[in-house]
Amino acid sequence: MSLMISISGIRGIVGESLTPDVIVKYAAAFGEYCKQKHPQNPEVVIGRDGRITGKIVANLVSSTLLSVGVNVRALGICPTPTVALAVEKLGAAGGISITASHNPMQWNGLKFFAPTGLFLDAEENRDVWKIADNNAATFAAWQQIGKHTADETWIRKHVDAVLALPLLDIEKIRARRLRVVVDAVNAAGGIITPLILRELGCEVVEMNCDVSGVFAHTPEPIPENLTDLCRRVKDEKADLGIVVDPDVDRLVLITEKGEPYGEEYTIASAVKFVLQRERQLGHTFTHSVVVNLSTTRAIDDIAAQFGANVQRTPVGEINVAKRMKNIGSIIGGEGSGGVILPAVHTGRDAIVGIGLILQLLTEFGGTVSELKASLPEYQIAKGKIELGRISPDSALQRIQNDVGKDAVVNTEDGLRIDYPDHSVHLRKSNTEPIVRVIAEAKSMNRALQIVEEYKKKILA
Repeated sequence: MSLMISISGIRGIVGESLTPDVIVKYAAAFGEYCKQKHPQNPEVVIGRDGRITGKIVANLVSSTLLSVGVNVRALGICPTPTVALAVEKLGAAGGISITASHNPMQWNGLKFFAPTGLFLDAEENRDVWKIADNNAATFAAWQQIGKHTADETWIRKHVDAVLALPLLDIEKIRARRLRVVVDAVNAAGGIITPLILRELGCEVVEMNCDVSGVFAHTPEPIPENLTDLCRRVKDEKADLGIVVDPDVDRLVLITEKGEPYGEEYTIASAVKFVLQRERQLGHTFTHSVVVNLSTTRAIDDIAAQFGANVQRTPVGEINVAKRMKNIGSIIGGEGSGGVILPAVHTGRDAIVGIGLILQLLTEFGGTVSELKASLPEYQIAKGKIELGRISPDSALQRIQNDVGKDAVVNTEDGLRIDYPDHSVHLRKSNTEPIVRVIAEAKSMNRALQIVEEYKKKILA
């Protein structure tokens, strides 16, 4: 398995593709990049997601940054969004989250932040990769090495930032006294998730919250990995279940019936709550909501209810976050369970999502399954098409030329086509001769039918 290098940083299997020399190479390059961009305050914030190899990687990263003359503020085990928050509030030169997100235990990686608290964008990443590839990092003399500061206050500060949101009525949530089962897969969410829930008056049943880094199950928070949590929610007669991925930027819910709420409906629910509350406060909307091109069209239906509109971006958190900053969006995110609320910071954040969802549930007054039933209902089907010798660009152009008059077309990231009752998003792979198909309709049968229709169109 080779090292994965992308807009999301670097990621690999520890001891195979992610080796000490690789970690030093990219940490030094990022340190040099920060030093060049911010010579007056070359401080980098680092944090890790709790996996077993995190401490080793963090030590390598920290020592390397200090060696290039960059100061290090080490947050310890904490969510990726906590690192982002600290970078922004401290005015640091950058940040590194040591995480492999939802990948299994043998993986680890580095995610790089700009001073804004946003991930590096494509151009910024290219600048870092260029330094790395050219071995252009310069190391400091002994008397000019960086200063190391341990600062484990940021989990508390992160929670406090959410609790301080004017959108939330903390006492009202506390009065609901929700019983919640939490699965943090024994990673960084094991500290912060129970903490915020207890601050919100919840009775918390902890499940896989020991922060040992020994994942109790495959960590990606999709239904097939959450059967134990679903069972536990029913056994505990809980109001809901909450699961976060290892770096706590994705929030997934389980209903009181022990059924998945649906990753797409995390962001749909957050959008509904924020627009609803902003309208109650008498605020008007312009470009209020930003999501990526693969996120459920339930977002558009909800926004329309409140006179708001939606902008869509290419897939990737940085694309959503940058568009939100550019237009002053108040809420956005991705359908993988990622909620972005700029009032705290402009990045996916499961802890922010918990606050918003619990407030919505409290005001709704019913159960989680009833809340889900009150939202626009769509079903998403996915597939992929093996292209063989067919050119993906030619195939997508041919499809675009054939769309109906009632279609809305977006070509920012492959080809998305919206019809009044369904949509399809076609994305070519950068690594394989395939096109991925995401179809959405009111029923699963219709969504699956659409996937097959577009397979035939592309191969025709």
